[in-house]
Amino acid sequence: MPVQALPADIMELPAEEAEGRPVTYMEKKAIVDIERIVGTDHVFPDEPMSRHTTFRIGGPADLMVCPTSGEAAAEALRYCRKQGIPWFIIGNGSDLLVSDDGYRGVIVQIDQNLQDVHTEGCVIRAEAGILLSRLAAEARDHSLTGLEFASGIPGTLGGACTMNAGAYGGEMKNVVKSVTVLDENLVVRTVPVGDLDLGYRHSRIMDQRWIVLEAEIALTKGDRDRIAGRMNELREARVTKQPLEYPSAGSTFKRPEGYFAGKLIMDAGLCGFRVGGAQVSEKHCGFVINRDHATAEDVRELIAQIQQRVWDKFQVHLEPEVRFLGFDD
Repeated sequence: MPVQALPADIMELPAEEAEGRPVTYMEKKAIVDIERIVGTDHVFPDEPMSRHTTFRIGGPADLMVCPTSGEAAAEALRYCRKQGIPWFIIGNGSDLLVSDDGYRGVIVQIDQNLQDVHTEGCVIRAEAGILLSRLAAEARDHSLTGLEFASGIPGTLGGACTMNAGAYGGEMKNVVKSVTVLDENLVVRTVPVGDLDLGYRHSRIMDQRWIVLEAEIALTKGDRDRIAGRMNELREARVTKQPLEYPSAGSTFKRPEGYFAGKLIMDAGLCGFRVGGAQVSEKHCGFVINRDHATAEDVRELIAQIQQRVWDKFQVHLEPEVRFLGFDD
Protein backbone atom coordinates (compact mmCIF):
# COMPACT_ATOMS: atom_id res chain seq x y z
CA MET A 1 0.00 0.00 0.00
CA PRO A 2 1.29 3.58 -0.52
CA VAL A 3 2.94 5.29 2.40
CA GLN A 4 0.61 7.76 4.11
CA ALA A 5 1.81 10.97 5.66
CA LEU A 6 1.68 11.10 9.43
CA PRO A 7 -0.32 13.82 11.14
CA ALA A 8 1.65 16.83 12.31
CA ASP A 9 0.60 16.43 15.94
CA ILE A 10 2.27 13.06 16.58
CA MET A 11 3.31 12.79 20.20
CA GLU A 12 7.07 12.88 20.73
CA LEU A 13 8.36 11.79 24.11
CA PRO A 14 11.51 13.47 25.40
CA ALA A 15 14.48 11.24 24.57
CA GLU A 16 15.31 10.65 28.25
CA GLU A 17 11.79 9.36 28.82
CA ALA A 18 11.39 7.44 25.56
CA GLU A 19 14.69 5.59 25.54
CA GLY A 20 14.23 1.88 26.15
CA ARG A 21 10.48 2.08 26.69
CA PRO A 22 8.53 -0.93 25.44
CA VAL A 23 5.88 -0.36 22.78
CA THR A 24 3.20 -1.34 25.27
CA TYR A 25 4.11 1.73 27.37
CA MET A 26 3.15 4.05 24.55
CA GLU A 27 -0.50 3.28 24.99
CA LYS A 28 -1.86 2.35 21.56
CA LYS A 29 -1.00 5.50 19.67
CA ALA A 30 2.34 4.26 18.37
CA ILE A 31 0.79 1.04 17.13
CA VAL A 32 -1.97 2.96 15.36
CA ASP A 33 0.57 5.31 13.78
CA ILE A 34 2.74 2.41 12.55
CA GLU A 35 -0.35 0.65 11.21
CA ARG A 36 -1.10 3.80 9.24
CA ILE A 37 2.36 3.58 7.68
CA VAL A 38 2.59 -0.11 6.78
CA GLY A 39 -1.03 -1.29 6.92
CA THR A 40 -2.99 -2.99 9.70
CA ASP A 41 -2.45 -6.47 8.25
CA HIS A 42 1.32 -6.10 8.56
CA VAL A 43 1.59 -5.15 12.25
CA PHE A 44 1.67 -7.86 14.96
CA PRO A 45 1.72 -6.96 18.69
CA ASP A 46 3.33 -9.39 21.16
CA GLU A 47 4.63 -11.61 18.36
CA PRO A 48 6.57 -14.72 19.54
CA MET A 49 10.04 -14.59 18.03
CA SER A 50 10.21 -18.39 18.14
CA ARG A 51 8.10 -18.23 14.97
CA HIS A 52 10.72 -16.13 13.19
CA THR A 53 14.10 -17.68 14.02
CA THR A 54 15.59 -20.89 12.69
CA PHE A 55 16.48 -21.82 16.29
CA ARG A 56 12.68 -21.82 16.96
CA ILE A 57 13.48 -19.98 20.19
CA GLY A 58 12.54 -16.54 21.52
CA GLY A 59 9.94 -14.71 23.58
CA PRO A 60 7.56 -12.05 22.26
CA ALA A 61 8.56 -8.78 20.62
CA ASP A 62 6.40 -5.86 21.66
CA LEU A 63 5.64 -5.27 18.01
CA MET A 64 6.57 -6.95 14.73
CA VAL A 65 6.24 -4.99 11.50
CA CYS A 66 6.39 -6.60 8.06
CA PRO A 67 6.52 -3.76 5.51
CA THR A 68 5.59 -4.39 1.89
CA SER A 69 8.00 -1.86 0.39
CA GLY A 70 11.32 -0.27 1.14
CA GLU A 71 9.60 3.10 1.35
CA ALA A 72 7.23 1.83 4.05
CA ALA A 73 10.13 0.29 5.98
CA ALA A 74 11.99 3.59 5.87
CA GLU A 75 8.95 5.56 7.04
CA ALA A 76 8.29 3.15 9.91
CA LEU A 77 11.90 3.37 11.07
CA ARG A 78 11.93 7.16 10.86
CA TYR A 79 8.84 7.17 13.05
CA CYS A 80 10.49 4.84 15.59
CA ARG A 81 13.60 7.00 15.66
CA LYS A 82 11.56 10.16 16.19
CA GLN A 83 9.64 8.57 19.05
CA GLY A 84 12.72 6.99 20.65
CA ILE A 85 11.36 3.47 20.14
CA PRO A 86 14.05 0.75 20.01
CA TRP A 87 14.00 -1.27 16.78
CA PHE A 88 15.82 -4.18 15.20
CA ILE A 89 15.91 -5.54 11.65
CA ILE A 90 15.62 -9.25 10.89
CA GLY A 91 15.34 -11.32 7.75
CA ASN A 92 14.79 -15.07 8.01
CA GLY A 93 16.15 -15.16 11.57
CA SER A 94 18.79 -17.70 10.55
CA ASP A 95 21.66 -16.25 12.60
CA LEU A 96 19.70 -14.96 15.59
CA LEU A 97 19.13 -16.01 19.20
CA VAL A 98 16.35 -14.04 20.89
CA SER A 99 15.99 -13.93 24.67
CA ASP A 100 13.29 -15.98 26.37
CA ASP A 101 11.91 -12.63 27.55
CA GLY A 102 11.64 -11.41 23.96
CA TYR A 103 12.44 -7.91 22.73
CA ARG A 104 11.21 -4.60 24.11
CA GLY A 105 10.70 -2.61 20.96
CA VAL A 106 9.82 -3.02 17.29
CA ILE A 107 11.08 -5.85 15.10
CA VAL A 108 11.04 -4.93 11.42
CA GLN A 109 11.11 -8.06 9.28
CA ILE A 110 12.54 -7.69 5.79
CA ASP A 111 11.34 -11.03 4.55
CA GLN A 112 8.42 -12.53 2.65
CA ASN A 113 6.81 -9.20 1.69
CA LEU A 114 9.97 -8.01 -0.06
CA GLN A 115 10.91 -10.77 -2.50
CA ASP A 116 10.50 -9.29 -5.97
CA VAL A 117 13.15 -10.47 -8.43
CA HIS A 118 13.97 -9.51 -12.03
CA THR A 119 16.65 -10.95 -14.32
CA GLU A 120 18.08 -9.14 -17.34
CA GLY A 121 21.03 -10.63 -19.15
CA CYS A 122 23.53 -11.76 -16.55
CA VAL A 123 22.28 -9.46 -13.79
CA ILE A 124 19.64 -10.36 -11.20
CA ARG A 125 18.03 -7.52 -9.26
CA ALA A 126 16.14 -8.69 -6.18
CA GLU A 127 14.60 -7.28 -3.03
CA ALA A 128 16.33 -8.03 0.25
CA GLY A 129 13.71 -10.43 1.60
CA ILE A 130 14.17 -13.08 -1.07
CA LEU A 131 15.57 -16.36 0.23
CA LEU A 132 18.96 -17.34 -1.15
CA SER A 133 17.54 -20.70 -2.21
CA ARG A 134 14.96 -18.93 -4.40
CA LEU A 135 17.58 -16.54 -5.76
CA ALA A 136 19.87 -19.45 -6.68
CA ALA A 137 16.93 -21.17 -8.40
CA GLU A 138 16.29 -17.97 -10.37
CA ALA A 139 19.92 -18.00 -11.52
CA ARG A 140 19.72 -21.68 -12.47
CA ASP A 141 16.50 -21.16 -14.44
CA HIS A 142 18.24 -18.44 -16.48
CA SER A 143 21.38 -20.58 -16.96
CA LEU A 144 23.48 -18.23 -14.84
CA THR A 145 26.37 -19.64 -12.85
CA GLY A 146 28.17 -18.28 -9.78
CA LEU A 147 25.46 -18.50 -7.13
CA GLU A 148 25.34 -22.27 -6.65
CA PHE A 149 27.18 -22.00 -3.32
CA ALA A 150 24.26 -20.04 -1.84
CA SER A 151 21.52 -22.49 -2.79
CA GLY A 152 21.44 -24.12 0.64
CA ILE A 153 22.17 -21.14 2.89
CA PRO A 154 19.02 -20.59 5.01
CA GLY A 155 18.91 -16.82 4.87
CA THR A 156 17.76 -13.83 2.88
CA LEU A 157 19.63 -11.76 0.33
CA GLY A 158 19.72 -8.81 2.72
CA GLY A 159 21.29 -10.80 5.52
CA ALA A 160 23.71 -12.48 3.12
CA CYS A 161 24.98 -9.13 1.84
CA THR A 162 25.25 -7.75 5.37
CA MET A 163 27.46 -10.58 6.62
CA ASN A 164 29.06 -11.53 3.29
CA ALA A 165 27.64 -15.03 3.59
CA GLY A 166 29.55 -17.84 1.99
CA ALA A 167 29.87 -21.60 1.69
CA TYR A 168 31.80 -24.21 -0.28
CA GLY A 169 34.35 -21.72 -1.56
CA GLY A 170 31.89 -19.03 -2.66
CA GLU A 171 31.07 -15.68 -1.07
CA MET A 172 28.59 -12.91 -1.76
CA LYS A 173 31.43 -10.49 -2.48
CA ASN A 174 32.17 -12.50 -5.63
CA VAL A 175 28.71 -11.95 -7.11
CA VAL A 176 27.30 -8.70 -5.67
CA LYS A 177 27.38 -5.77 -8.09
CA SER A 178 25.69 -3.13 -5.91
CA VAL A 179 23.41 -2.88 -2.89
CA THR A 180 20.60 -0.41 -2.20
CA VAL A 181 20.39 0.43 1.49
CA LEU A 182 18.85 2.68 4.07
CA ASP A 183 21.92 4.39 5.46
CA GLU A 184 22.55 5.54 9.02
CA ASN A 185 20.32 8.56 8.37
CA LEU A 186 17.55 6.32 6.96
CA VAL A 187 18.16 7.74 3.49
CA VAL A 188 17.99 5.40 0.48
CA ARG A 189 21.28 5.09 -1.39
CA THR A 190 22.87 2.62 -3.81
CA VAL A 191 26.42 1.54 -3.02
CA PRO A 192 28.74 -0.30 -5.46
CA VAL A 193 30.40 -3.48 -4.23
CA GLY A 194 33.82 -1.81 -4.14
CA ASP A 195 32.59 0.49 -1.37
CA LEU A 196 31.08 -2.27 0.81
CA ASP A 197 34.33 -3.55 2.40
CA LEU A 198 33.15 -7.16 2.14
CA GLY A 199 35.35 -9.56 4.14
CA TYR A 200 34.94 -12.74 6.13
CA ARG A 201 31.49 -12.42 7.77
CA HIS A 202 31.94 -8.65 7.69
CA SER A 203 30.86 -5.62 5.67
CA ARG A 204 30.55 -1.87 5.79
CA ILE A 205 26.79 -2.51 5.89
CA MET A 206 27.27 -4.15 9.26
CA ASP A 207 29.65 -1.48 10.58
CA GLN A 208 27.40 1.41 9.55
CA ARG A 209 24.18 -0.37 10.56
CA TRP A 210 22.76 0.09 7.11
CA ILE A 211 19.62 -1.81 6.11
CA VAL A 212 19.66 -3.65 2.80
CA LEU A 213 16.58 -3.09 0.63
CA GLU A 214 17.72 -4.74 -2.60
CA ALA A 215 20.82 -5.85 -4.47
CA GLU A 216 22.14 -6.46 -7.95
CA ILE A 217 23.87 -9.80 -8.51
CA ALA A 218 26.22 -10.17 -11.51
CA LEU A 219 26.71 -13.72 -12.79
CA THR A 220 27.96 -15.42 -15.95
CA LYS A 221 26.29 -17.62 -18.53
CA GLY A 222 26.55 -21.34 -17.89
CA ASP A 223 24.99 -24.70 -18.63
CA ARG A 224 21.69 -25.14 -16.82
CA ASP A 225 22.15 -28.89 -16.26
CA ARG A 226 25.63 -28.41 -14.80
CA ILE A 227 24.37 -25.63 -12.55
CA ALA A 228 21.51 -27.82 -11.32
CA GLY A 229 23.89 -30.73 -10.82
CA ARG A 230 26.24 -28.65 -8.69
CA MET A 231 23.33 -27.40 -6.59
CA ASN A 232 22.23 -31.01 -6.04
CA GLU A 233 25.76 -31.99 -5.02
CA LEU A 234 25.89 -29.24 -2.43
CA ARG A 235 22.42 -30.15 -1.17
CA GLU A 236 23.51 -33.74 -0.63
CA ALA A 237 26.66 -32.58 1.16
CA ARG A 238 24.60 -30.46 3.54
CA VAL A 239 22.12 -33.25 4.27
CA THR A 240 24.96 -35.68 4.93
CA LYS A 241 27.19 -33.45 7.04
CA GLN A 242 24.90 -30.95 8.76
CA PRO A 243 22.19 -31.52 11.41
CA LEU A 244 19.35 -30.17 9.28
CA GLU A 245 16.85 -32.32 11.15
CA TYR A 246 17.10 -30.03 14.20
CA PRO A 247 16.51 -26.28 14.57
CA SER A 248 19.75 -24.30 14.66
CA ALA A 249 21.27 -21.04 13.51
CA GLY A 250 23.70 -22.75 11.15
CA SER A 251 27.39 -22.46 12.03
CA THR A 252 27.49 -21.20 15.60
CA PHE A 253 31.00 -19.72 15.50
CA LYS A 254 33.11 -17.85 13.00
CA ARG A 255 36.16 -19.69 11.68
CA PRO A 256 39.22 -18.77 13.78
CA GLU A 257 42.26 -17.94 11.69
CA GLY A 258 44.21 -21.12 11.09
CA TYR A 259 41.57 -23.42 12.61
CA PHE A 260 38.14 -24.90 12.08
CA ALA A 261 35.65 -24.22 14.87
CA GLY A 262 33.97 -27.62 14.60
CA LYS A 263 37.24 -29.53 14.93
CA LEU A 264 38.33 -27.45 17.93
CA ILE A 265 35.02 -28.19 19.64
CA MET A 266 35.27 -31.89 18.84
CA ASP A 267 38.89 -32.09 20.01
CA ALA A 268 37.86 -30.37 23.24
CA GLY A 269 35.66 -33.40 23.92
CA LEU A 270 32.36 -31.55 23.46
CA CYS A 271 30.69 -33.66 20.77
CA GLY A 272 27.11 -34.20 21.98
CA PHE A 273 27.62 -32.00 25.06
CA ARG A 274 24.33 -30.58 26.34
CA VAL A 275 22.98 -27.77 28.47
CA GLY A 276 19.26 -28.31 28.98
CA GLY A 277 17.68 -28.80 25.59
CA ALA A 278 20.62 -27.32 23.67
CA GLN A 279 23.32 -29.62 22.31
CA VAL A 280 26.55 -29.64 20.36
CA SER A 281 25.57 -31.59 17.26
CA GLU A 282 27.00 -35.09 17.06
CA LYS A 283 26.88 -34.85 13.26
CA HIS A 284 28.82 -31.56 13.04
CA CYS A 285 30.34 -30.02 16.17
CA GLY A 286 30.26 -26.55 14.62
CA PHE A 287 26.49 -26.50 15.12
CA VAL A 288 24.61 -25.88 18.37
CA ILE A 289 21.15 -27.38 17.92
CA ASN A 290 17.80 -27.06 19.63
CA ARG A 291 17.66 -30.75 20.48
CA ASP A 292 14.72 -30.78 22.87
CA HIS A 293 12.73 -27.59 23.54
CA ALA A 294 15.85 -25.58 24.37
CA THR A 295 15.53 -22.15 25.91
CA ALA A 296 17.59 -19.17 24.83
CA GLU A 297 19.42 -19.38 28.16
CA ASP A 298 20.28 -23.03 27.43
CA VAL A 299 21.84 -22.01 24.12
CA ARG A 300 23.68 -19.01 25.51
CA GLU A 301 25.10 -21.02 28.41
CA LEU A 302 26.19 -23.81 26.06
CA ILE A 303 27.94 -21.30 23.79
CA ALA A 304 29.73 -19.80 26.80
CA GLN A 305 30.87 -23.22 28.02
CA ILE A 306 32.14 -24.15 24.55
CA GLN A 307 34.12 -20.91 24.37
CA GLN A 308 35.65 -21.50 27.80
CA ARG A 309 36.54 -25.15 27.15
CA VAL A 310 38.17 -24.40 23.80
CA TRP A 311 40.11 -21.50 25.30
CA ASP A 312 41.31 -23.60 28.23
CA LYS A 313 42.50 -26.39 25.96
CA PHE A 314 43.81 -24.51 22.89
CA GLN A 315 43.98 -20.79 23.84
CA VAL A 316 41.79 -20.04 20.83
CA HIS A 317 38.85 -17.64 21.17
CA LEU A 318 35.69 -18.70 19.35
CA GLU A 319 33.65 -15.70 18.24
CA PRO A 320 29.93 -16.41 17.81
CA GLU A 321 28.48 -16.01 14.35
CA VAL A 322 25.07 -16.00 16.05
CA ARG A 323 23.70 -12.59 17.05
CA PHE A 324 22.07 -12.14 20.47
CA LEU A 325 18.95 -10.02 20.89
CA GLY A 326 16.99 -9.01 24.00
CA PHE A 327 19.54 -10.07 26.60
CA ASP A 328 20.58 -7.77 29.43
CA ASP A 329 24.30 -8.06 28.66
